[in-house]
Amino acid sequence: MRRAFLLLAAAILFIGPTALAFATGGYFEEPRLIATCAVWALVLVLAFLSPRPLPTSRAGWAALGGLCLITVWTAVSFAWAPLPSPAADNLVRLLLYLGTLLAALGLLRDARIARALEPMLAGGALVVIGYGLSGRLLPDLIAMGHSSRADGRLEQPITYWNAEGALAAMGMVLCVRLAGDRTRPLWLRASALAGSVPLALGAYLSYSRGAIAAGLIGLVVLVAAAPTRTQVRAAATTVALGVLTAVCSAALPGVASLEGGPSQRATDGAIMLAVLLVTMAGAALLEVVMDHSERTGRLRSSTLATARQLPAVAIVALGLALASLVASGLAERSSAEAPSAVRGPARLTSVDSRRYDYWRVGVEAFADHPIKGVGSGGFRAEWLRHRPAPGYALEVHSLPLEMAVELGLVGLLGFGVFLGGLGASAGRALRRERLAAAGPVAAGVVYLLHATIDWDWQVPAVTLPAILLFAGVMALGEREAETGEPLDNLVAHGWDIEGASNGAPRSATASPAG
Repeated sequence: MRRAFLLLAAAILFIGPTALAFATGGYFEEPRLIATCAVWALVLVLAFLSPRPLPTSRAGWAALGGLCLITVWTAVSFAWAPLPSPAADNLVRLLLYLGTLLAALGLLRDARIARALEPMLAGGALVVIGYGLSGRLLPDLIAMGHSSRADGRLEQPITYWNAEGALAAMGMVLCVRLAGDRTRPLWLRASALAGSVPLALGAYLSYSRGAIAAGLIGLVVLVAAAPTRTQVRAAATTVALGVLTAVCSAALPGVASLEGGPSQRATDGAIMLAVLLVTMAGAALLEVVMDHSERTGRLRSSTLATARQLPAVAIVALGLALASLVASGLAERSSAEAPSAVRGPARLTSVDSRRYDYWRVGVEAFADHPIKGVGSGGFRAEWLRHRPAPGYALEVHSLPLEMAVELGLVGLLGFGVFLGGLGASAGRALRRERLAAAGPVAAGVVYLLHATIDWDWQVPAVTLPAILLFAGVMALGEREAETGEPLDNLVAHGWDIEGASNGAPRSATASPAG
């Protein structure tokens, strides 16, 4: 009975973000409140059923404590927040994230549940992005509403294109990890490589430069964390096929920017659907061929000779990417009263937006209220006072800056402790559980990188998968001390994971399914 409930609880947590994606990403009050109540009900029951419902390491406590501090200070800021309704929305959202972190931490100590985290989240992202793509590929069969502000960007069902792109990038990285994980069954690896193609296309069609850049950096981090030739081939295949499908979609206006009449859009969609299906089938077949070649020794699956240098390369790439994204955001200025409606691939080179103005107003508000901030949800009031042109803005479009503007130095302290705890947990997990931690760490980096320049924090359908990944990393960092055996050992089952040989199993009876 206990085992059945734990599996049911895990299913609810893993499927929940996908369900919220179809409720406008969980942005509005009703679905968010329902999800929050459900999560805390799970927390209450897991407090009795989970053997260790709380962190067992200082790093884990730091991450949890940082998020608790942000939540408590958000509640305290009601005393000076200019608008009570947005402050209440933020508090409920934080309670949702805090409850999810606690529930997931209690569940992911179970090795079999932890093993399901990556495929479940990758599958959820594929469902969401696949639904969004279907309105372009089959417009006669699947009719979708499109916001005038989207200007042809992929936005459904979340209804915000940049968040859609971020979720696609996270899902793509998880799929690439699954495809490069030789302890997974071949059918799953082939399916994952095939699934990475529409996810890469989804990131492209969101025309979110931040999402595309974060996805590519996520692949770099992934290869650094799991530096095998098998993983490199999976990443390279996804990038190559992603570029191919993006180029094909750019040549079809009905797919690229929803332009043209019904007949043209239907024709363009049918062509793109055929291209996508052929590409996905080719990816799956290629995975099968590569696996066979590794087993027979024609392809090597050993660890890369440069494995020791790759973490430093990944850190440098991450720093450069963050600096580039911030610089790009600072360059996004518009002199017009309303930014121009650039459509299609041209959006990737357009800097006609208000991001610089959002950040400027936010920095000035922090300078005026450095200690306690303007209060949760208060940026929108600051924007109305100091905006350079007519138009509304609800968020400052940067998670660290949001903490500073609305919660002041206290909020920044909580955020810093949260990130520090996650970073320490990730380092410990990668040292002790490299194979199991590579995917969650890389996909988590994608989220954090993109949230630095956008308001993903307000979209539970995008943030909850990241919270689950963070909990998975925390649990992995604490696993060996609890069980005496790393998860890597539990799932390897005799396979030459370090790749010392040509990829064959150590024993003839070993199974790739683990």
